[in-house]
Order: sequence, then structure tokens, then C-alpha cells
Amino acid sequence: MVGARSSPARQRVLEAVTDGALRELELDKLLEVLLRRVRDLFAVDTATVLLTDADGGQLVATATIGLEEEIFQGVRIPVGTGFAGRVARDREPVRLDRVDPSTVVNPLLWERGLKSMVGVPMVAQGDLTGVLHIGSTAARRFGDEEVDLLLLVADRLATAAHAHRSRSARAAAAVLQESLLPSRLPTADDWELAARYVPGTDSGVGGDWYDVFHLPGGRMGLVIGDVVGNGLPAAIVMGRLRSALRAYALEFADPAEVLGKLDRKASHFEDHAMATVAYAVIDTATHRMDVALAGHLPPVLAAPGRATDFVDAPVGPPVGYDLAVTGRRSATVDVPPGALVVLYTDGLVERRDRDLDTGLETLRRTATPMPAETACVRIMAELVGDSPAPDDVALLAIRRVLTER
Repeated sequence: MVGARSSPARQRVLEAVTDGALRELELDKLLEVLLRRVRDLFAVDTATVLLTDADGGQLVATATIGLEEEIFQGVRIPVGTGFAGRVARDREPVRLDRVDPSTVVNPLLWERGLKSMVGVPMVAQGDLTGVLHIGSTAARRFGDEEVDLLLLVADRLATAAHAHRSRSARAAAAVLQESLLPSRLPTADDWELAARYVPGTDSGVGGDWYDVFHLPGGRMGLVIGDVVGNGLPAAIVMGRLRSALRAYALEFADPAEVLGKLDRKASHFEDHAMATVAYAVIDTATHRMDVALAGHLPPVLAAPGRATDFVDAPVGPPVGYDLAVTGRRSATVDVPPGALVVLYTDGLVERRDRDLDTGLETLRRTATPMPAETACVRIMAELVGDSPAPDDVALLAIRRVLTER
């Protein structure tokens, strides 16, 4: 299709990219089919798609006709470097009438004998998904019409890649989240536990989590947290913070010190990540609870014979960004017989049509001394009800069983 300037040429490209049969194909097969069509329609020797990696900093050779070595050798091009990197950085088409080390960074391109190339960005919903480029072993000048038509193909490929990546990320996040939430809550004499987790309808699966684990000396750790963000990136950070907190919990008895170590780890290793966390340790022998808060809402304590209220604990900064420059503090409270402790994320108490104070008051009023599972049922019924929650909801309840001696 050298020098194509006719409407029939445009029509052929439109037919190629809007073929209804393409909707039934998985991404890898779709890329293969469309690249073969591109090679034939544009009368070129190579057609290649490089997709952005998870961080968006590199282009990864993903599919090609004529440059299969790129796939076999795992070619990666930093955004901003070389021919494809320049296309990605500027999000503008780039034409080359000379292919050599001065214009491209991948030696496979000039070793293949390419003389002319054109690359266009793949953009969907404002996100760069990759670069599509074609090449010819004959010297030629790709015209404006050909560039415009290649952009049509790139738009179709970008949409497919974006949709595939979104589906894959949601599925991976869901699997990761499910694998990290306790499948069975631990048991302890005179203590009962129950929990709920519901992914938000707006965020999909995100970074909310809860955790319960036994500690040496008859102690039990309770964690609830919320990583800022959603989807797979938030779920990955959540998994790393969860594991790190467990490790620190074995080394340090004070919840405030544990959160301080977690803050240091997140600030150093989790670039641009932030999370709110509530961490409590219950001594099952003394029935006392130490709790520390990193930007998180305080637990509810409902004890027989007195008004339900929120635990009076100092609220330090969230973990991440090294915000806790003055250290962290914990508080200690007694958990009398029959008392219920409730930890939760803000998705439970805050909605678009309900401000935070109203949600907290509803929670305080609903959480009365009762079995842990009953508490979860009543709290979810009262605060979630029959309306889907836009944000993730995590809820953890623990009750000191009222026993007769």
C-alpha cells in the first residue's frame, strides 16, 4: 500500500481492524492476526508491537511479524530511548529513512536490513499501552496517509491491550487478595473471632486487608489496613506490608514499634505507597489490649455495663513517605469479660451519601456486647445493607467470651 491516498485504502484498513471476528480472539491471537494484515496492507517486511511493562518505564517486545528474534531474546526498550522509546515518550509518530545505531538502539533492526520505518503510539483511555512500528527493507518514505492509517490500527490494538490488561489485573488482584486473607481465623480459649471482606464496586479489588495471628507468650495480633489506591498495584503493596508486619510482630512487642518499622520499610522500598494500619495485640492471659494507629480509624470497644465507645489511642501518620518523624505511640486498654472489639476500614463507615461522622456514630450504636459473628452480621446489615459498597470493606471482630467460673 505504498503511497496510499485513496479512500479504498482507508476502507481496507477500517475493515481489517473492525472485523467482528476479532472480538472473539484472545490478545495474543488478535495481535498476530492484525500484524499479518498490517504487513500485507502496508506492503512492509516487519510489523511489531511493544507493550509497556507494569511500571510504564519500558517497552517489551510482545508480538511481531518479521522480527521474531525480538520476542525470543526478550527485547526491552526504555521509554525515551531510541526509536520506539521516542514514540512512547512523545506519543507522536516517528518516521525513519535511515536505520542504524544513530537512530535505533536495537541492533536487530539494522541487522534485519531495514531501511525505512515508522512507529506510532498505542494509547487507550489516556494511557500509553505500547508502540506499533512497521519497517521496510526497501528505501521508501511513509506518507502522511499511511501514518494516519497506522494510527487507526494502533488505536484498535491499544483498546484490546488495555482491556486485556485491566481484566488480567483484576483477576490477579482478586486471586492475590483471596490468598492473603486468612482462610480460617485462629482460635483461642475464651476468645472468638469473625471477619468480613467485600471488594468495592468502584475500586474492584484493592488494598484493604485484615489479619489475625498467634504470637509468643499467649498473645494474639490483630491487623486491619488500607493501602491507598486500588487494583493489582495496591494488592501487591498490601501483600508485602502484611508479610513485613508479621515479621516485625515476632521481633517487637509494642505495636507502635512494629508500625514504626513498617513505616520505615514502606518509605524505603514501596515507592509512592501509603497505607493506614491499625495493629492491636491482645494478651490472652491478662486480657489487656495494646493498640497503635497509623492514620487509621480507632477500634470500637463494646463492654457490658458501659457505653460503647472508640478506643482512645493516639493516631499517628499513615505508613509510607517517612511521615512519622517523631515516633509512634500505643495505648493500652482492658478487655473485660463479654467485651467486643471491632476493627474496620473506612469503606464500612463512609459513603457518598453519608459522611464519616454519621457512619462512625451508626457503627458505635450498632456494636454492642454480642458474639463476634453476630456482630459482623448486624454491622454489615446496618452499614452496608442492600446497597453495594463503592469502596472496599474490611471488618474484624473479636470477643472475650463471658464464662462462668
